[in-house]
Amino acid sequence: MTIMKQLAKNFRDLYFGGNWTAVNVKDTLAGVSWEQATRKVDDLNTIAALVFHSGYYVTAVLKVFKGEPLKASDKFAFDLEPITSEEDWQKLVSRVFAEAEEFASQIEQLDERVLFETFQQEKYGNYFRNIVGIIEHTHYHLGQIVLLKKMLKGL
Repeated sequence: MTIMKQLAKNFRDLYFGGNWTAVNVKDTLAGVSWEQATRKVDDLNTIAALVFHSGYYVTAVLKVFKGEPLKASDKFAFDLEPITSEEDWQKLVSRVFAEAEEFASQIEQLDERVLFETFQQEKYGNYFRNIVGIIEHTHYHLGQIVLLKKMLKGL
């Protein structure tokens, strides 16, 4: 297995199952209603906000993989459109899963030589740092989502 295929597998497993931690985004979000996804617990982010936030960076890097310039800013990373129905929630979840699969496919298509090339600008590091960073970032927020689900059951 090439390093590109392994990185893509790690990313897919994070979203769709089979990773070392045995926790993934798809199974974690299964059965979460739009009301649960948007319900605030104290001053914590909502499940919906965390799903959007994690997906925000996947979307931004995916565009770079496709040859577009990097257009992302942390200040917009939580700018989720209001979710007021199950349809809104499912639309977000579906988009995130579709982009996750596309992201993994794009990783597989990258030439291994690009891994240590500059990612747009020197300050963003290289491709490897960005791919692994997105995996780490999503695991971090997935843990928060798991905890929020548990907290919501108690409310």
